[in-house]
Amino acid sequence: MPHILFAAAQTPGVYYAYQNSDSVGKAIVLLLLIGSILTWTVMLDKAWSLYRARRLCARFIALFQHYGETNMLARQLLRESETNDGPAAAIYHAGMEKLLEFYESGGAMSGGRNGIPAPCKLSEAQYNAVEAVLEREISSQLKTLETRIGVLATLVSLSPFCGLFGTVWGVMMAFCGIAAAGKSDFTALAPGVAGALLTTVAGLVVAIPSLVGYNLLTGTIRNLTVTMDNFAEQFMVCVKLSQLELEKNRRDRGM
Repeated sequence: MPHILFAAAQTPGVYYAYQNSDSVGKAIVLLLLIGSILTWTVMLDKAWSLYRARRLCARFIALFQHYGETNMLARQLLRESETNDGPAAAIYHAGMEKLLEFYESGGAMSGGRNGIPAPCKLSEAQYNAVEAVLEREISSQLKTLETRIGVLATLVSLSPFCGLFGTVWGVMMAFCGIAAAGKSDFTALAPGVAGALLTTVAGLVVAIPSLVGYNLLTGTIRNLTVTMDNFAEQFMVCVKLSQLELEKNRRDRGM
């Protein structure tokens, strides 16, 4: 039994390959191990932040669809936009700041309630200014969503090349060792080749999860970008509808 346990401990495996790597190969394996830890850290952190952004975005859009189509200045919407950290709330808050600025400059404060100015007629330039604010906020939110995604893209492309470099280096050094020893015994070549191939395995271990995570995360970001664009368009439609309602009320009053 002790003999069997000793033989099992000596069975060639990953640790055997690591032991037979030279200093360059070991350094590359350790570097790729750090890259693997970084990959999973970024993926888990971004997955949680994107899930939270998507959930908060859906909640605010549902609230906007409930109030915004009839009253964009509803207190519930304004209050939610200040406490909700999602992209849609930030877009609404930025657009309403510019819109309220135009309403105040139009002298409509006296017609408002609870300190909120009443809607006034907007010019074409003011429409364009509100749209520009929405687009700028969408770009800012997209930049935040894409934070650290470049790390995954870098690891996807870099880690296989690091593994390939370690393999080529290890095989080269193994053949150099055989040439220096002056013998072509395969058993003398096998440990060096095993150590060399370990870097390729380590590179793939980093690259494959990074590629899957990168594709899933970028897909989620694309969906959120479409959602933000659609919400901005819905916001502008509600602004134009409120302007039409304002014109209708003025005509009804004979103004």
